[in-house]
Amino acid sequence: MVNRSFMREKVIHCGKNYLAPEIYPYSGQQQRAVGRKRGKKQAVSSPKQKNLNDRRAKRYFVQLANSNFGADDLAVHLSYAPEFLPETEEEAMKIVTKYLRRVAYQRKKEGLPPLKYLLVTQVGRKKNGTHRLHHHILMNGGLDRDTVESLWWKVKGTKEREPVMYGWANADRLKPNKKGIASMAGYMVQDSAGKKHWTQSQNLEKPWHRNPNDCKYTRRQLDKIGKLPEDSEEFKRFWEKQYRGWELVDCEKMFNEQTGWHFYLTMRRAC
Repeated sequence: MVNRSFMREKVIHCGKNYLAPEIYPYSGQQQRAVGRKRGKKQAVSSPKQKNLNDRRAKRYFVQLANSNFGADDLAVHLSYAPEFLPETEEEAMKIVTKYLRRVAYQRKKEGLPPLKYLLVTQVGRKKNGTHRLHHHILMNGGLDRDTVESLWWKVKGTKEREPVMYGWANADRLKPNKKGIASMAGYMVQDSAGKKHWTQSQNLEKPWHRNPNDCKYTRRQLDKIGKLPEDSEEFKRFWEKQYRGWELVDCEKMFNEQTGWHFYLTMRRAC
């Protein structure tokens, strides 16, 4: 049997306002191995290991962020004072989980929808052997920023005494641009010393796609487009013609000598 290869298009929907089309080489052998689910809305599969050193995991994380968070939601950054720095990542996760429960309780108390969040935990290592643990969280808005920051306590405050805080806490309103909140999500997963991974609430909306299209693009067509500068009008016009009603705001393209071009686009719903 001839192992014909072709260019596969998978259009990922990230909420109502963003598309993330992926166009990449695919072989008939791969297609036969995985089979095809036809006409069915499918959630994009989450990486098995949510390790943000992996390029696919980073891409999925940004898609997940754009599917669930936007204007007036919050980016919360939490650090530890030296005297309260956890010894292990497991200990840090117990601390930040208690913090998220306090936020969830406060939301319920104020009659707000349940907490939605994406939590990135980073374990950084310094040359002297010490480590630096901290957290970045995307969460739905509604609570006052001062309230969100004040819940990062180790010992709760009373009328008689000030709270003892684990360390520094900062909550900022998200300010989406053309790429949505990809810039903030990208900052949270950017490469740095140490390892990063994420956890999430179970009530997040997953990015989704329908069955892929293997007939839309040809290798010759994409070879021509791949050689164009990404900021050229012709490059932008080509993709916006393929996805009418959507504006191209970002493109990651790669060329492999054996397989050809790979495109990972971000499209915003046109005004």
